[in-house]
Amino acid sequence: MKYDNIKKAIFLNRPNRFIAEVEVDGKRETVHVKNTGRCKELLIPGCEVWLTEPVTPGRKTRYDLVAVRKGTGVLFNIDSQAPNKVAREWLETQEFETIIPEKKYGDSRIDFYMEKTDKAGNKLKYLMEVKGCTLEIDGVGYFPDAPTDRGVRHIRELIRAVQEGYRSILTFVIQMDDVREVRPNIQTHPEFGTAWEEAVAAGVEIRFLTCHVEPDECVVRAQ
Repeated sequence: MKYDNIKKAIFLNRPNRFIAEVEVDGKRETVHVKNTGRCKELLIPGCEVWLTEPVTPGRKTRYDLVAVRKGTGVLFNIDSQAPNKVAREWLETQEFETIIPEKKYGDSRIDFYMEKTDKAGNKLKYLMEVKGCTLEIDGVGYFPDAPTDRGVRHIRELIRAVQEGYRSILTFVIQMDDVREVRPNIQTHPEFGTAWEEAVAAGVEIRFLTCHVEPDECVVRAQ
């Protein structure tokens, strides 16, 4: 997944979860933050951030903030729309015969429904929910960075889908380099950790898509 019109800036502050103030081209600018999560360990005053300019008519802000460089030097993509785009690109390399986004299932919309025919001619049905990971502690990714009742509900739906004959997958797109796994952030949301354990016990596959991140792209490494 690539961005056009990428530009470097300096992060100043974040008045609310939707916007940030940055310095770009020597001027103070209000920009849209493409991640409503906390990102407090990343968005620190003075840090290097990267903006994209969508050039969409009627926008209130000129730029979107999509990436940030942590003090350690590691670049993070924090665009909450990136994981689904990255996962879709990866799915298209996996020989699925059908890929349908935003599949209605139960009380939720699961990110992807897929079909594949096995060697015996059986049609296999898959449901895959995608989460982005932008929280890293000591080289390990953690999810979520804020409580997510929606995330717990999605896991419960995946468990139910296994019971109904689907192959269920919970996929984490790791939006940074050099992190190979994601663990449930039980300190932030214990219930998510419980749901994760129940999903594994029920047969839900946990998959990590490790990525290489540049200011203008986030792409899956060879899996």
